[in-house]
Amino acid sequence: MPAVAQRQVELDSVDIIEGLHLRGGGPHIEVLTVISLHGGLVGAWPGLQVTAKGAVELLLAHWRAVGLPHYVQFDNDNVFQGPHQHRDAVGRVVRLCLGLGLTPVFAPPREPGLQAAIEAFNGRWQAKVWARFPYDSVAALQAQSARYITAVRHRAALSIDSAPPRRPVVTPWRLDLQAPPRGQVIYVRRPTEHGEVHLLGRTFAVDPLWGFRLVRCEVDFTTERIRCYALRRRQPDHQPLLADLPYALPRRPFQE
Repeated sequence: MPAVAQRQVELDSVDIIEGLHLRGGGPHIEVLTVISLHGGLVGAWPGLQVTAKGAVELLLAHWRAVGLPHYVQFDNDNVFQGPHQHRDAVGRVVRLCLGLGLTPVFAPPREPGLQAAIEAFNGRWQAKVWARFPYDSVAALQAQSARYITAVRHRAALSIDSAPPRRPVVTPWRLDLQAPPRGQVIYVRRPTEHGEVHLLGRTFAVDPLWGFRLVRCEVDFTTERIRCYALRRRQPDHQPLLADLPYALPRRPFQE
């Protein structure tokens, strides 16, 4: 996104650390993590399982405390994107972002590099928090993680203060899951050899000459269009429009 590259707006990256277990055969642990691209503003919330509902509550509390970025980047986990097995699925986390006026961005599957910041932070958290101390309970892990996050934010205070401004969450505000989604969701994808992209459980023809090359697909629920732009690592400022496609999200109740 040009505005992010030019440091005009902030982007938060969100991820989940999986595969951790408390010592002595304790319960499985998952950690929701976040880091801002320009400021290095971090957060980490260990628990028994990260669900879509839990992620919404944690992210909303985080953004109420520190302010909203402009973009939020995720991988393609069902927790963030919504159920992959259904067409036109707009999940709870996406609806949270759109309701707050944020633009969710989904990184391409199995693509190295685009999740580098959050993956690096995940590694630091595991080295500094998880591997450094033994834990007999989730509460002990949560307390140590909170101390680590406070220390990291203190060290990054200058970067956080000099980052693009974050806006406050409007008060009062609540998530309405039944409201029709408005705004944009961005999917970064690599088309097939025939120039087709897969998103929202559907296949869209983009450009037969742009197979296997990165594209940015902007799904605009307000205008009911999908616009796909060519991306070049060597020419990041040159992003020609490849396709402008009609798309209307079916009107149906959100299954809570």
